[in-house]
Amino acid sequence: METFGLLSLIPVAIIVILALWTKDTFISILIGVLSAFLIIAHGNPLNAFNGFVDSLYTTLCDDGTVWVLMLCGLFGSLIKLLQESGGVLGFTHLAQKVLKGRKSSMVGAWILGIIVFVDDYLNCLAVGAAVRDITDKNKVSREMLAYIVNSTGVTVCAIIPFTTWSAYMGGLMKKSGMIEQGSSVLSTYIDTIPFVLYGWLAVIFVPLFCLKIVPLFGPMKKAEKRALETGEVFSKEAKEALVELPDEETKFEGKSCRAINFLAPIILVAILTITTEDILIGLFAGIGLSFVMYIPQRLMSVKKFFNYILDGLVDMFPLLILIIVSYCLIDANDQMGLIDFVTGAALDTVTPALLPVTIFVVIGLLSFAAGSFWGLAAIAFPIVVPLADALGSNPLLCAGALISAVCFGGHICIYSDTVILTAASTQTTPAEYFRTSGPLVAVPAILAVILFTVFGFIMS
Repeated sequence: METFGLLSLIPVAIIVILALWTKDTFISILIGVLSAFLIIAHGNPLNAFNGFVDSLYTTLCDDGTVWVLMLCGLFGSLIKLLQESGGVLGFTHLAQKVLKGRKSSMVGAWILGIIVFVDDYLNCLAVGAAVRDITDKNKVSREMLAYIVNSTGVTVCAIIPFTTWSAYMGGLMKKSGMIEQGSSVLSTYIDTIPFVLYGWLAVIFVPLFCLKIVPLFGPMKKAEKRALETGEVFSKEAKEALVELPDEETKFEGKSCRAINFLAPIILVAILTITTEDILIGLFAGIGLSFVMYIPQRLMSVKKFFNYILDGLVDMFPLLILIIVSYCLIDANDQMGLIDFVTGAALDTVTPALLPVTIFVVIGLLSFAAGSFWGLAAIAFPIVVPLADALGSNPLLCAGALISAVCFGGHICIYSDTVILTAASTQTTPAEYFRTSGPLVAVPAILAVILFTVFGFIMS
């Protein structure tokens, strides 16, 4: 495969600059993708267009893409049903009895995000939909809510051993020869969890920012000031992106809104995701349970039930397009050899003590740039584990650094699945999320760099 060296970094730079300048996610990513294929085609526009179309076709035919698109579409349908049944509003009323203030509503969203730890996709979509009415009433900006929700997504999944993330990462550890004789995959992953330093820091810093123990700064501070002073929880860009802003209170005035109509389907999704290790089965079952619950209660007719399923799919359509284009970018990055170029340049001259921090920084930047997380981990583990063994670095610390790096990418990359899904559930835009949350995410990232450096010297 041809490697394009420094040129492979140009599309990522274009996306970041355009996202900050235009505040438009789709335009930024699309131009970045087109520039990537133009580089691959050595400046030939026709070949670049053909390359983009080929990548689009390959992406749409990929099993992984189909799975993600099905998952997002079904989530859209389930959330629509939960809303139209009054379940979300019922849960909001129930939660408001406990979460009575601005700070408690934010901390409550953080706690709910930790409780829904099974899968990062479930977390991003369910938590945002569940708490956004509560935080709106307490004048919490949607940008701040998006930061809270995504900070308890991939990070929590990485530091709890019974999640889709831990199962996948544990499998990679086994394949790369990291599991010692007599040890199990689960026990080895549990031993690694204390060293997933970025995950811990990212989760811990949420209440610190919410309670103002650590003051907010940058664009997020301005967003929160806007929400507090004007009551406008949406940014101008997010408001323009919304088709409508439904008034749930008016819509269900005089009707009984029961929290169980929200909780039962979500709990069923979580339980089946754990037991079957397939969130799609959980989603189909959640929609089925909604039918069994809502029709007898006369919350909607059979016809309306299925219309709401289609409406949920339609609501998710812009998100699905964004995911497809993002996957084309990942394919373009692979074709340019971005990962091979950066890892090769960074790891050639590394020392044992600096290996953990080097892994975190390099893989973290790659996960941000490439938009590839589980795929990147699959590539990196077979490199990192033998390298740690050869240099005498602690393998658990190095594995923790690698998992932390992948978490960082999922936490901040503008075209990552989790950022796109978080933006959808909190009704903001990925560009706004990146602009406001980026500086906050940088705080635990910098601390993680320091700690991995210190631990590297102590444990090497």
